[in-house]
Amino acid sequence: MNRTSARVVPLFASLSPLRITGLVACLGVFTAYCFDARSSIHEKLFCPIIRAVTDAEQGHLLGIWLMKNGLAPRLFVDKDDPVLKVNVFGKEMTNPIGVAAGLDKHGEAIDSLFGSGFGYVEIGSITPLPQPGNPKPRFFRLPEDDAVINRYGFNSEGHDSVAARLEKRREKLTGQGAPTDNLSLKANKLLAINLGKNKTGDEIEDYTKGVDQFNKFADVLVINVSSPNTPGLRNLQGEEKLTNLLKSVVSQRDALVSKDGKTTPILVKVAPDLDEQEIASIVKSAQKSKVNGIIISNTTIQRPETLKSSPELTKEAGGLSGAPVKPLALKALRTAAKYAKGTGLTLVGCGGISTGKDALEFGKAGATYVELYTSFAYKGPGLVSKIKDELTEELKKEGKTWEQIIGSDIQ
Repeated sequence: MNRTSARVVPLFASLSPLRITGLVACLGVFTAYCFDARSSIHEKLFCPIIRAVTDAEQGHLLGIWLMKNGLAPRLFVDKDDPVLKVNVFGKEMTNPIGVAAGLDKHGEAIDSLFGSGFGYVEIGSITPLPQPGNPKPRFFRLPEDDAVINRYGFNSEGHDSVAARLEKRREKLTGQGAPTDNLSLKANKLLAINLGKNKTGDEIEDYTKGVDQFNKFADVLVINVSSPNTPGLRNLQGEEKLTNLLKSVVSQRDALVSKDGKTTPILVKVAPDLDEQEIASIVKSAQKSKVNGIIISNTTIQRPETLKSSPELTKEAGGLSGAPVKPLALKALRTAAKYAKGTGLTLVGCGGISTGKDALEFGKAGATYVELYTSFAYKGPGLVSKIKDELTEELKKEGKTWEQIIGSDIQ
């Protein structure tokens, strides 16, 4: 017995059974509080500690490690108010709050993210072959702006590794009696898989390979042509190239219908750094190719004058995400909504969302549902419930449901 144990044992021996029971109960309550996703302790204590002792990429990896190993908090009761319900792609989600691609790049933390209360989880981007991405450092916090800059460069384990992980997850959850109406294996929640291309990959073949590999696992497939960190990728947003790519992707999806027994919705994810004419062209490409919708938006290469963080940080190359992106993404969404009106395209809002009021703004601007990432990284798992509670309150003030406000500000 070591010295510490020698001191502890007499201490407990001196306590009455009632006091020991009380101590154990207190520890149990504290543990339960720490594992409750609604607890403010994550935002107020744990997240600041993680930021203090890690750099941005280390913090990202630690968060994923905690989630994939069951050490992250979750909602003990995950029941959304009916006003948040939204029907999308013929399915119902109990809430319109999703997590964007880039957080769970390799599909390691899907169930933990759903456990935080998200109605929609998007993993990736995933490239056909494994690739390390750009040299480190490549991820930077801008805490004064509630923002980050990343130039990860599609670091990916590759199709085969992620597909094997998804297959293992499916076998485990279906064996436990998970609902199979959605490929998320969660009732009234959707799983999206974001597809990218290798740095030197073919601009069409890499995406069609992704469709072939992941169609059977995804409720939604997302074509990412807007990361600023893969050379030449954003050039695919031009109307002719984009239409050609999306038609090829849709054709590959359609070829799998008899094999997989479903027609998977396809979205294209675009940048906020587009002018009105470019956004109008993307809407036209989406219509021509018959994809199902557009995610607006990815990170920005712009550096708004409102940034407060050190110029040494803000000058780093890469995509800026977080609060400063909201005006850019919201403007792009409103423009897309104007041109997509009456087309049947589903629009998804993403960029700088951190409150229920933010989500409401994006919904009124035309988003069927919304996604967040950076605010979740800063504030922790309690943010999801907080946004849903605030959104519920705002909707009830207006006497409307989420579905009733979608696109209500579109002129």
